[in-house]
Amino acid sequence: MPEIILPKASEIGRSTTSEVILSAKDLVKHYPIKTGILRRTTGHVKAVDGVSFDLHKGETLGIVGESGCGKSTLGRLLVRLEAPTDGSVEFEGADMAKASGRELRALRRNIQIVFQDPYTSLNPRMTVGDIVGEPLDIHPDVTPKGGRRKRVQELLDLVGLNPEHINRYPHQFSGGQRQRIGIARGIALDPKVLICDEPVSALDVSVQAQVVNLMEKLQNELGLAYVFIAHDLSVVRHISDRVGVMYLGKLAELGEEDEVYDRPTHPYTQALLSAVPVPDPTLRGKREHIVLQGDVPSPANPPAGCRFHTRCWKAQERCRTDVPELILRPDGRGEHFSACHYAEPRAVVDTVDVTDVEPDERFADTDVRDPATIAAVEGQPGMDGPVQDAEGLVEETPEQRAADMSSLTMRDEGHPGKVEDPRP
Repeated sequence: MPEIILPKASEIGRSTTSEVILSAKDLVKHYPIKTGILRRTTGHVKAVDGVSFDLHKGETLGIVGESGCGKSTLGRLLVRLEAPTDGSVEFEGADMAKASGRELRALRRNIQIVFQDPYTSLNPRMTVGDIVGEPLDIHPDVTPKGGRRKRVQELLDLVGLNPEHINRYPHQFSGGQRQRIGIARGIALDPKVLICDEPVSALDVSVQAQVVNLMEKLQNELGLAYVFIAHDLSVVRHISDRVGVMYLGKLAELGEEDEVYDRPTHPYTQALLSAVPVPDPTLRGKREHIVLQGDVPSPANPPAGCRFHTRCWKAQERCRTDVPELILRPDGRGEHFSACHYAEPRAVVDTVDVTDVEPDERFADTDVRDPATIAAVEGQPGMDGPVQDAEGLVEETPEQRAADMSSLTMRDEGHPGKVEDPRP
């Protein structure tokens, strides 16, 4: 396996005083494929295949990629829910891959995980108080037994839930509230690192921003370091300090948030960013859209050389034989880590955080009930009838509704359930 150079803080513009708290070195996870009656191993699914990075105190490292690229498996390896096939995960210098028993339990106290699905990650037979307080039972030295209920209520309040709901069950909460319960459980032991495995992907868009803002608030108050795994590029840009792009078990690109989004050098990153919707309608259709040909290869049989060469428009003969290293490569203004033999910056799209987009001043003071506005809308193509006043529809009185119902007449006695509305 070719050696992958670990990104150093001084090389990518971060302060050299920022202490490394978590380090993954050549991390590998292969799942055996067993076939036949004797269940013999006939191959391996290479879910994670040589991933290396450093996480600094108080920073957020975003990991993005398509489904099946290995990012969730990477998160499970970091908290030792999965044992690595090779490589190491060091937390403050201690190798979690080799730890066991009490040593592993002590390490896990400082590195916790928030799971993707808030509906299946909470035990439906346990109350919220039991769910959030369970880590305190496993690590009794964190909070004395007599003060655990108060601690759980404090955690619920910290994540924006009512402490009085401590005796409720998960099914009595919405999806966003359940994810807050999962976050409260994750921070119950005052960890230093929180692995967030797609914490907002199962939530409505209207709730995603609330959860992301909550996580930023907790990071500022508690000094947490995040590994934020997601497939939504806009969400990752909003919360991340650095971003790593994964493809088929490997890191394709790694750098500061503005380096990866504004000056991507790997063709795969450029293709991902070109698919991001543009908020400004006036810019739609005026930028290049990169369409990748073919499907993602199977991780059980990845291509030789660069794993992206089967879909890359820049692939040369060298890409089919030589594995590109994740090293510093020029990006137009400086340099950041990229695993491409022919890496070069390419302006794809200015992917902005939607919370930073200013509203169009032309419509800031528009009143949809204004007669002039209604007349303008009625004049648009496709408007066959008059526009009704939405406020009038909402304020219909019970007497009006009763009068409307009384005007419904039976027109077909053979079908007693059939009624017609005589109103035009």
